Amino acid sequence: MADATPGTPMLDVSGIDVFYGDVQVLWDLSFTVGRAEIVALIGANGAGKSTTLKTISGILRPRRGRITYDGRALGDVEPHRLVELGLVHVPEARRLFVEMSVEENLELGALRGEARRRRAETKEQVFSLFPRLRERRRQAAGTLSGGEQQMVAIARGLMGLPKLMMFDEPSLGLAPILVQEIFNVVKRIRDEGTTVLLVEQNVRQTLAIADRAYVMETGRVEMQGSGRDLLGDPHVKAAYLGL
Repeated sequence: MADATPGTPMLDVSGIDVFYGDVQVLWDLSFTVGRAEIVALIGANGAGKSTTLKTISGILRPRRGRITYDGRALGDVEPHRLVELGLVHVPEARRLFVEMSVEENLELGALRGEARRRRAETKEQVFSLFPRLRERRRQAAGTLSGGEQQMVAIARGLMGLPKLMMFDEPSLGLAPILVQEIFNVVKRIRDEGTTVLLVEQNVRQTLAIADRAYVMETGRVEMQGSGRDLLGDPHVKAAYLGL
């Protein structure tokens, strides 16, 4: 695939309508994610944030509209091919193979192409990012704490050598000290060159690290702006920060 035109977004979601059966859940949804940005989707439960990530990942297909990633339309790309293209989705609830070891779970993130060839090198990099996983590399993933399991889920995604990494509720259910650690990791991933699309209920910390954010309500984008500007917006304060 040829390189995308300089200045084009890493991800361009344009006017998509998405349905579950006969029920429409996304309405004319459009947003962009620039290269090496952290872009957040925020909103209440049921706003359509996770559905948006599933649609980008090819699990759901839009009935109308277009999704372009790294200069390539994704309409006909099968979900399993997206990882090879550098698009990685870290789903809500981790979805680990709980009876397999930490190391085995990581290796499942690097089964094809360049990721497989560089598996040993990348594994050392993720162990440097998550030293606890090196200590627990032989341990069954299901015996880890919730925070450690989230680290495995993120590390497994990194094993695929992503250009764009999508996170769905990475801090869900974690103790406050671990929440801060996860946000620090997301920021470090971006700082090292990977583009990030982040879905999170922790609006305050999300907007604190996001370059830009979109506020979703009932399947539509209702507001957008920089993370800093939205942190100060009266509607966002009242609706999502309890102020």
